[in-house]
Amino acid sequence: MNKPYIKRVFPGGNTPQGFYSFYDFILSKEEGEKLIILKGGPGVGKSSFIKKLGQKFLDLGYDLEYHHCSSDPKSMDGLVIPALKIGIIDGTAPHMIDPIYPGAIDEILYLGDFWDEKGLKENKKDIIRIKKQTSGFFQTAYRYLKAAGIIYENWALTGLPLISWGEYHLKTDSLVKEIFKDIPISLTPGKRRHLFGSAITPEGLTDFLPSILEQSTIIYRIIDQPTISAQSLMNTIAKEAMIHGFSIESYHSPIVVDKIEDLLIPDLGIALTVSNPYHKADITPTYTIDLTTCINAEELPYIQAELEEDQKLFEELLNKSIHCLKKAKASHHELERCYIPYMNFSLVDELIEKTFQRLVETIKVRDR
Repeated sequence: MNKPYIKRVFPGGNTPQGFYSFYDFILSKEEGEKLIILKGGPGVGKSSFIKKLGQKFLDLGYDLEYHHCSSDPKSMDGLVIPALKIGIIDGTAPHMIDPIYPGAIDEILYLGDFWDEKGLKENKKDIIRIKKQTSGFFQTAYRYLKAAGIIYENWALTGLPLISWGEYHLKTDSLVKEIFKDIPISLTPGKRRHLFGSAITPEGLTDFLPSILEQSTIIYRIIDQPTISAQSLMNTIAKEAMIHGFSIESYHSPIVVDKIEDLLIPDLGIALTVSNPYHKADITPTYTIDLTTCINAEELPYIQAELEEDQKLFEELLNKSIHCLKKAKASHHELERCYIPYMNFSLVDELIEKTFQRLVETIKVRDR
């Protein structure tokens, strides 16, 4: 029996647009069998619930997909068991989620049933103060990120006149023909799933890209930079894949949310990953496509100083936002400490075991 595989992704991200959520794509509502939505306050054990339940299914030999929190990468916001089409998700702010098909697919588990409300009320002033403090740190981080995003866009636009679009389109067309050669267009287009493969976190730029890419047989590394973005190429490949009937997984950039930085075409065993100073997968690619050769090198010296100024300013603003995210994380942990003493975690553990047994029984009934 093969060792179970764990894929790690981010369902949401800290971006120049604020907190950006792809939580609706954790599990397909139409195709999913069960989505459990966890509710409750900070420090009530939602992440531990997800980890412990995941471990139980891992012990049974199931592959897992863990969804990490971009504001604390060691914390879990979700879990998917792909073979069973079962998911569990933290449905609290800033990614509020409520049932769409209650009973048929979705259900809520409320961990607030296991706290001592009297004890929490005694800490009301501290809870309100720390909550406001945490929100303030996040808002400051997002203002810095918004400014960083504007500078990044200016950096990209400054180099735009130097791009040889003819060469760029030739590279794109060649890749399309290489991937989809002899594959007919499908009457039923493929579906698309959106997530983040990397995140701007309190620890800096963080990713679990090898866990996303290594299951693919063929991996294309696309070398780009802000002045010669792979965005158009990746969009073209994504569109062609769906036209040819293949479902895809699009992993977006936390710096430019509209940009796909990693693309999976599972049915073809193909992955594409962008490589630049802010996004570089620690993998060995099958093929490499260098888009930086599409830049007019002779003209580059005339704008080099401007490009370097934008890069420096962007990185300063990015680092300021990361510093604020660190403060937000520390403040959130302080808020969790207001709740932890008043939680009955033995009852939470009992609920984990009951939930596991209930899901296992559902699987047995379904497979009869």
